[in-house]
Amino acid sequence: MFVQQKFVRIAVIAVTVVLMVFGLAMMGSVLGAKPQGLPIALVVLDKPAELPTGGELAAGGMVKEKVTGLAQLPVKWKVLGTEGEAAAAMDRQEVYGALVLPADFSAGLLSIQSPEPKPSTVKLYYNEGMSAQGVAAAKSILQQVAKNVSAELSAQLLEQVGQRVQQISVGSVHALLAPFGTQEISVHPVGSNNGGGSAPNMLTQIIWMGCLVMSVLLFFASKAATVHGGRRSAVAGQTVIGLALAAGASGFLVWMAHSWYGMEIADQSTTWLFLWLAASAFFLMQTALFNWIGIPAVAILVLLLFFSLPVLNLAPEFMPQATQDWLYSWTPFRYVASGLRNLMYFGGEHGMGLSYGVLWGIAGVSLAAVLASALRKGRVQFAAGGSAGAAPAQAR
Repeated sequence: MFVQQKFVRIAVIAVTVVLMVFGLAMMGSVLGAKPQGLPIALVVLDKPAELPTGGELAAGGMVKEKVTGLAQLPVKWKVLGTEGEAAAAMDRQEVYGALVLPADFSAGLLSIQSPEPKPSTVKLYYNEGMSAQGVAAAKSILQQVAKNVSAELSAQLLEQVGQRVQQISVGSVHALLAPFGTQEISVHPVGSNNGGGSAPNMLTQIIWMGCLVMSVLLFFASKAATVHGGRRSAVAGQTVIGLALAAGASGFLVWMAHSWYGMEIADQSTTWLFLWLAASAFFLMQTALFNWIGIPAVAILVLLLFFSLPVLNLAPEFMPQATQDWLYSWTPFRYVASGLRNLMYFGGEHGMGLSYGVLWGIAGVSLAAVLASALRKGRVQFAAGGSAGAAPAQAR
């Protein structure tokens, strides 16, 4: 008899739906994620060197052609003219790193065959603050590219030298095995106790959860206050107190992260103001849903959280195109985390307009929806035993 109950069948269907929905949210965008079209700058400053037998050696051009022609690399090379242009691209968060071939690259290779070899130095830049996952992939790719180019040039030089001489000096042997040096440079470092660059994502998640708890409790307070003072005054109090609490919560979060956990935050006041804007946008959006839908809005907000968190920790180049178009492009978490990353690691000099615009837009539209809910007519439902009274009261 028990298995014939309708709730058993409902339980089977409900569990299946929950597993499918949360499986899609937690695993759909993460499992099997691979980089595609990772933007990396390539700067070739090499000047051709004259060969003893006549002609010129333009090794930089050959390396450029070789590297950009490797279709198996998940890289979208951005060829730039100067090292300064590469630095500016990293400042604007357009590339995850850069490969810079110096002006004496060809001359350094020719010097290896001389009694006094002077190998050049190739620079590998890593834009550390841009994305922990993306920079890790770029670092691995740039190191592998430098290693492969070095091995190929070393083999070619050894073959050429072996055809002309029988004995070479120890210094020349070392130079032949390492035809150029590498210098690794990290720019826009994330600082100490920043979770390897994931601090902006952490702060975004924490402030969302704090605002969600605050929105639920103020929603219940607004319902109770409606009985005594009317809907308009209750919604006004709900909004004003919520925005004030958002200011305090965002300030406390910044202070806690820095004072308790040692998170390095260059400009705490600017970070707090931006986080206040984010908290206000979150609170108003959540409150608008609660005031119009009621407690069932929790399901929507929880689903939004679970669908957004996995992609928040992924670099865009690791996401399927469908995830980029249908989730990453509009989730509010992305704009908060991006703005915090810009302020904390890049000085807030470039790319803040989109984050500010989206958050002000969310706050403005949500505020209008919250205020409009004060004009809505209907009945306020209370749970049994509520302190405001047992019977429904007509909203004013």
